[in-house]
Amino acid sequence: MKNTFGNSVSVTLFGESHGPYIGAVLDGLAPGIVIDEAFIAAQLMKRRPAGKISTARQEDDEFQIVSGVFEGKTTGTPLTILIPNKNIKSKDYAATRALARPGHADFTANVKYHGFEDYRGGGHFSGRITAALVAAGAIVLSALEKKRITVGTHIRSIADVNDREFDNIAEDIAKLNAIDFAVLNDEKAALMKDEIEKAAEDGDSVGGVLETAILGVPAGVGEPWFDTLEGVLSHALFSIPAVKGVQFGHAFDDVKKRGSQYNDSFYISDKEIKTATNHNGGINGGISNGMPIVFSCAVKPTPSIYKEQNTVDMMEKKDAVLSLKGRHDPCILHRARVVVDSVASLTLADLLALRYGTDWLAEN
Repeated sequence: MKNTFGNSVSVTLFGESHGPYIGAVLDGLAPGIVIDEAFIAAQLMKRRPAGKISTARQEDDEFQIVSGVFEGKTTGTPLTILIPNKNIKSKDYAATRALARPGHADFTANVKYHGFEDYRGGGHFSGRITAALVAAGAIVLSALEKKRITVGTHIRSIADVNDREFDNIAEDIAKLNAIDFAVLNDEKAALMKDEIEKAAEDGDSVGGVLETAILGVPAGVGEPWFDTLEGVLSHALFSIPAVKGVQFGHAFDDVKKRGSQYNDSFYISDKEIKTATNHNGGINGGISNGMPIVFSCAVKPTPSIYKEQNTVDMMEKKDAVLSLKGRHDPCILHRARVVVDSVASLTLADLLALRYGTDWLAEN
């Protein structure tokens, strides 16, 4: 029953949605990384609910770093972040404790943990735990930026509304990281919000696609076969609640092309090797090729909806009908994009440490 990811730089998650704290432990970080608490707070703000398109649960996310930092810099020992849960309403879940919510982990968690799991708000399986991932990710994100590695995610689509694709990736990443609702086409942002509000009014939810670009990763990162860059990133990305698919480049669309159209031709620019296109998403043979790493995550509609649903009573072993109470998101894409940024950054920190050594992230 493992809750740790990473080899050289690892992250361990702990806590439950309605427990006193959630948090993360970062182990293997290089000593001397500057801790920017204002940046951590800003990243957590991107994950917070936003009016009618989000849950009514509001948490301050006043994090505490209780180990691994001295005089504003990492010490190299395990860094522990605590985030208190304050705005909890556990009674909302008492009446439906035995009912397996469709699309949630209630049934599978009950089987795995033999009924001892904390069921309130999804317990350890709740999206609430991603706040700890964002706080941990912010630490490595700021360190990566000093290495000129930048990460940005936009809402590629919600329902049938599509944003434009990445164009000038450096400018697009800068724009996305400066706005709350991460859409590159401002007109499409309003249409997406309208889709979310309509679903909420109907007691329902919507999903969509998040697309991420990473600039500055040098060629040569990743291992062949079992620890490919795509494989390790996918492993981490699938830990994010509601992510049901990952693709690199535009894989599912581009595979319709012939090899002559899909292949990324090489050329020399200022004595550097580049590719004329980027259909492979910056990765060849499981190893970065120096081009922008581009991938997408399919995010399912939020499973917590207010419509009646057929389910089962896990204790009585009989059919039942679920009428959900509580506070739930009609869509999580606008909150999840910073989680994707954070998970990608934590993964890159681990892979870069494996490639260049554990002190590399703190070196000038």
